[in-house]
Amino acid sequence: MQAKETLLADLVQGRAQQFQVPLYQRTYSWTEKQLVQLRSDILEQVELLETGEKASAHFLGSVVLAPSPQNEATFPRWLVVDGQQRLTTLSLALAAVRDHLALTLPDEAERIDEEYLINKRKSENDRFRLLPTQADRPHYAAQIRGTHEGQAAGDNVSAAYRFFRRKLVEADDPADPRDVLRIEQAITSRLTMVSVTAEPGDNVHRIFESLNNTGLKLSQADLLRNYLFMRLPNRGERVYETYWLPLQASLSNKELEQLMWLQLVLDGDDRVRRQDLYAAQQHHFERAEASEADIEAYVKELHRRSLHFRKVIRPEEENDPAVRAHLRRLDAWEAAATYPALMLLLDRRERGETDSAQTARALSYVESFLVRRTICRIPPNNLNRIFQSVPAQLPLDVPVADGLHQLLSANNRYWPDDDELRGKFRDAPFYLYGRPEQRKLVLQRLEESYDHPEPVDFAAAKLTIEHVLPQSAGDEWMRILAEDAADGETPQDVHARLQHTLGNLTLTAQNSELSNHPFDRKQDLLNSSHLEMNRRIAATDRWGAREIRARADELAERALALWPAPLHGVGRAERSRDWQLVHQVLAALPHGTWTSYGDLAAYIGSGAQAVGNHLAQTEGIVHAYRVLNADGRISDGFRWAGPQPEGDDVRARLSADGIHFTQTGAADPAQRLNSDDLALLLADPDQEPNTNGAVTAARDGGDPEGETRAERFFRQLTTDDTPETVAAVRTLFAQWEDLGGWIGHGAGQVTTSAFLMLGNEGGPGAGIWPLTVYPGGGRGGTAEVVFQHLASREPFTDRRLRAELLGRLNELEGVDIPEGKLELRPNFRLSLLEKDRNRELLATTLAWFRDCWADRDMA
Repeated sequence: MQAKETLLADLVQGRAQQFQVPLYQRTYSWTEKQLVQLRSDILEQVELLETGEKASAHFLGSVVLAPSPQNEATFPRWLVVDGQQRLTTLSLALAAVRDHLALTLPDEAERIDEEYLINKRKSENDRFRLLPTQADRPHYAAQIRGTHEGQAAGDNVSAAYRFFRRKLVEADDPADPRDVLRIEQAITSRLTMVSVTAEPGDNVHRIFESLNNTGLKLSQADLLRNYLFMRLPNRGERVYETYWLPLQASLSNKELEQLMWLQLVLDGDDRVRRQDLYAAQQHHFERAEASEADIEAYVKELHRRSLHFRKVIRPEEENDPAVRAHLRRLDAWEAAATYPALMLLLDRRERGETDSAQTARALSYVESFLVRRTICRIPPNNLNRIFQSVPAQLPLDVPVADGLHQLLSANNRYWPDDDELRGKFRDAPFYLYGRPEQRKLVLQRLEESYDHPEPVDFAAAKLTIEHVLPQSAGDEWMRILAEDAADGETPQDVHARLQHTLGNLTLTAQNSELSNHPFDRKQDLLNSSHLEMNRRIAATDRWGAREIRARADELAERALALWPAPLHGVGRAERSRDWQLVHQVLAALPHGTWTSYGDLAAYIGSGAQAVGNHLAQTEGIVHAYRVLNADGRISDGFRWAGPQPEGDDVRARLSADGIHFTQTGAADPAQRLNSDDLALLLADPDQEPNTNGAVTAARDGGDPEGETRAERFFRQLTTDDTPETVAAVRTLFAQWEDLGGWIGHGAGQVTTSAFLMLGNEGGPGAGIWPLTVYPGGGRGGTAEVVFQHLASREPFTDRRLRAELLGRLNELEGVDIPEGKLELRPNFRLSLLEKDRNRELLATTLAWFRDCWADRDMA
């Protein structure tokens, strides 16, 4: 047996060879959870390549190989006893890189193919450098050959390829044509593995067991603590009692580890990773030949900075009201990425280099930087790097607040200016982006700007976000919108364009009462509100496009005063319209789905014509041909941007992508993704849906007025649905409870909701649920199938189980959920449950779901 550290490039490059996954191995099973972590590791290595910094490569794990019985001297074949999940994933990632570069850098795409993916002069199965099990082979072959055909709903291989494909679109910088090549370089030469090569007769399974027999791991904080006191043979007891015990008592182990990492960053190591904390600090001490006095000084400084850190994570411990208010808002924003900057500001204040007033001003820049970026829909994926570099890059020749203002205004940090902010208030679908709590905080700050003499206690008031123009607008609303429609625009277009913009959103504790009522009914309720912004809405005579735009402009001016602008003339870069967001969401379109120009325009806050022009003029946009007219037909003006691809028949390409066509020649409307669906494609998979507090539902919760949530749910359901449907829902709930589940009811939203829960009775965050049931708000109730959230909950991280759930639900008469919506939250009408056969099929499906969940630890 031979064991050595190796890189993917060293393992698979060179002469023709093949790595065979034995037939007894399990099929490819990595889910998005593992893919997200691997992508994060890859991007960290890309950053090191970009900066030229010398640092250790990332250790990925082991690969155990044994000679294949089919081995030949001229064509080596190896059995992959351990490591097939890693090798398959890296190969799929490289296939995605190859396809991403195919149009712009075809020679590089061909090189990647020949060096890592195929044996150029071989045919059939021998052509693949990695040969998966028979079950995975057709799907893997489709990605490596570039045909991408035959993608089944439960196919993890194709799902992994699509994951990397869309993430490459997100990461691609149009101004840097070689940035994706650095991703390839990171995959092939910055991820290390231990390659264990067995000889004939070696017990490779015993080797595998030895490599994977690991115990409970110590945290980075545990390792560093042990090291510190090992280096304090004489002073250890005093240092422990004086500094370490109070430190350990005031912070959890996780918080202590974060503080240790922050101390490294504040001391100038702005590239250190949390998982490398112990090694980095140990290297620092040993390089400096640290004495016991040096180690003691480190622990003493850690103790001093812990007082700052406690104020960051527990703002109520801060004495100055202005500083405390900013820290509270940043804490509510969950702005952990900003901690290096916050710690630096509090440290400078303690040292007397600034005062509380200037510290508060500096914190206002941090808050503005986050809020403006969120409103303008700038992805947060580089925030860690931005704020981690603040301690090392903050100018020393100007006051601290001015230096931070200048640093955050630099062109590589993009801080939206006033003009862009005004535009986003008018046009961007704010409700579809960012975390729900952040959206609520923006509206809360806007309400506070009115300086009401009796301000609302937001901590006590259970306020949620209300759409004044409802998301489900009735005929009376549509008549108002028709009056404001531009030439060629329907009321439905106006609704899609404006419903989620900031001008149409407010806060209220009366969402269930406001519901989808006409504006004159809402006026009465809004006028009685304690919130100034609601009384101003109530003072208008009507609520259409003109009023929504006017309110957006008024709120934008308040926002400009609340959140200061960046400095001009600090090397700022102009940002184009959100075309990168278009590219990202199109790359993420699931197999078997399409969208329209209008849906895409509503998603980014643009116009359908502008979207069409961009798609026609920009080469290399993934899935551009899947953007159709609203009626599902290919636009007469559609043209391939750049050279026409092979097989340029658009309808044939759509059919190959799983799009079905009706007898009239239009794409199946059930496969269309609207603007809300598009937003889900790029949403954080762990982020809960836009239910304004429903996901914190508890069993048997009630309202102060005495109405339980269950009573409230059925009151609203009875208003919207027939007695037969209501009876069917009661039967459904009883069947679920007979299966051992329970019903959690939501609160404080446009309509209430009911969750079919399994697990702890602490709300959906504590368990799992297959369906969320909603009254219809005047349009009939629905059952929402939460595929998107099941994807991050065991055992349904396995795509095949979610696909089986979809297939079982589609057996109900009247239910036809397209395969492409397996990543989303599709729904079906509750009225379908009036049929006995549908109730029987759903009960059987829910029993199967319960059994899958109960057996999750046995899989």
